[in-house]
Amino acid sequence: MSEQHASSQNDDAPAEQSTDFGFRQVDRNKKASMVAGVFDSVAAKYDVMNDFMSMGIHRLWKRYTIDCSGIKTGQKVLDLAGGTGDLAARFSRLVGPTGEVVLADINHSMLSVGRDKLRDMGIVGNVDYVQANAEALPFPDNHFDLVTMAFGLRNVTDKDKALASIFRILKPGGRLLVLEFSKPTNELLSKTYDWYSFNVLPTMGQLVANDRESYQYLAESIRMHPDQDTLKSMFEQAGFEHCDYQNLTGGIVALHRGYKF
Repeated sequence: MSEQHASSQNDDAPAEQSTDFGFRQVDRNKKASMVAGVFDSVAAKYDVMNDFMSMGIHRLWKRYTIDCSGIKTGQKVLDLAGGTGDLAARFSRLVGPTGEVVLADINHSMLSVGRDKLRDMGIVGNVDYVQANAEALPFPDNHFDLVTMAFGLRNVTDKDKALASIFRILKPGGRLLVLEFSKPTNELLSKTYDWYSFNVLPTMGQLVANDRESYQYLAESIRMHPDQDTLKSMFEQAGFEHCDYQNLTGGIVALHRGYKF
């Protein structure tokens, strides 16, 4: 992916046809392919970089998400934007052989890494892999008991459309859990995190993954993501009820939850 080329074509797009790609405005029809280029670039080093960037804390955030899932044996789970399969691996064990887990991601490179990782772990039989766009999910109405989305919603072009698509495929009584970077609640923490995001993360991306630009975009995408209350309102507008969120690590990350009744 050539980000400079994409920028020269799209930065002058009319406002109604544009969307954010990090801090830049680009043609909304081009964002998905530009994001795909980022994740094609980072897929092979994704797990290693997650550990470096979060100092391993991302594993605790994901564990908390699983603890809040309420998932039971025999149920159906969609791990959307599931990347390298950290959540799907655990859900596979929780739903058991009578349950179903679908690991879905719009990016083929990430999906391939996740599939290989889970198969190397011996996880087969109750996990399917689907390349899918969150805005138009290829699943039946009222199909899943749970949909999770960890660190993927901020990369979606039309988040409202994605939430509506997720709502459609959830069973009545089902829940959506979105784990995503958010807005720190403490001013000092916010300033420290900004400095870390825009100075340390791109440098780490260069040293570990030989890719500074992709991690610069990822830092920018975090800043462009809706804050906690705005995202909660978006859940409610999509039809979800009993919506709430839990700040983790001072609001660096938030877990949003909503139910379909």
